Amino acid sequence: MLIDGYDTLLLDLDGVVYLGSHAVPGAPAALEEAQRRGVRLAYVTNNASRTPAAIATHLRELGAPASADDVVTSAQAAARLVAERVPPGSNVLVVGGSGLRLAVRDRGLRPVSTAAESPVAVVQGIAPGLSYGLLSEGALAVRQGALFVASNGDTTMPTGRGELPGNGAMVRVIAAATGVEPVYAGKPDPPLHRESMIRTGARRPLVVGDRLDTDIEGASNAGVESLLVLTGVATAVDVLTAGPRHRPTYVGEDLRTLLESYPEVRDGACGGWRARWQDGVLRLDGDGSRIDGLRAACDAAWAVAGEGRVEEDAVKPVLDRLG
Repeated sequence: MLIDGYDTLLLDLDGVVYLGSHAVPGAPAALEEAQRRGVRLAYVTNNASRTPAAIATHLRELGAPASADDVVTSAQAAARLVAERVPPGSNVLVVGGSGLRLAVRDRGLRPVSTAAESPVAVVQGIAPGLSYGLLSEGALAVRQGALFVASNGDTTMPTGRGELPGNGAMVRVIAAATGVEPVYAGKPDPPLHRESMIRTGARRPLVVGDRLDTDIEGASNAGVESLLVLTGVATAVDVLTAGPRHRPTYVGEDLRTLLESYPEVRDGACGGWRARWQDGVLRLDGDGSRIDGLRAACDAAWAVAGEGRVEEDAVKPVLDRLG
């Protein structure tokens, strides 16, 4: 099985384990089996709105094995980042929800809600009902010289209804109003991966995610291997046209890929498929599973692209062939 080469799975949540209130098909059972085989599960999320305990409860309700200690959030990474830069007990203005406030408090800092309390830092994370008033307080504090930290820069977040605005979109309010760019704690930046490694003690981690620009780029930045699953944001065309930092080690339909023997992919061939370039476009011959066809095509596309990336028009025949 693919998981046999790793001691820890660093799992994204939205688009990987669940979509909104529903589990991704096959995900809970795959995680149960991975844990049964002795692999450590760490749920690593850029979502800073909920507490680890609340996230773990949600996961258990969906049938996935989880405790609060298994959850690593961008809120925790952001709180550690701030705590390493300011004196203990400092006032920190929290522009976010309960998960972010708890993480700040757990690091020995004092969460506050107004710029009048002279915060030394502003920490922002997505939260339902995030108000204009709180964003305004954050902007005032940043203008007064407070350190500006964002839990993550995701412009969107996947839900059962589709992609909604993420924290990266909301961060632009304070950044545009002040001219100050935040320090990011979440994926793909190093603080969240560092938090995950400290918390799990992983020696051979595998990052599992659905986004190329956060999960896969974060793994590339950390120098660890990754699995992209196609149950969330990234599509076949995204991975075919990915640049070097966004190319996963493995590509799978969903988390059940972890429990399968990963096929050899070499020289544009995988399973019963072979990808080849002809007249400036990528073509796919043969037959077999669609995911093996995509793996073959990615190998051929990335080999030609090198340090660049191929254009979408060049891979259209592959997409048409795979349906």
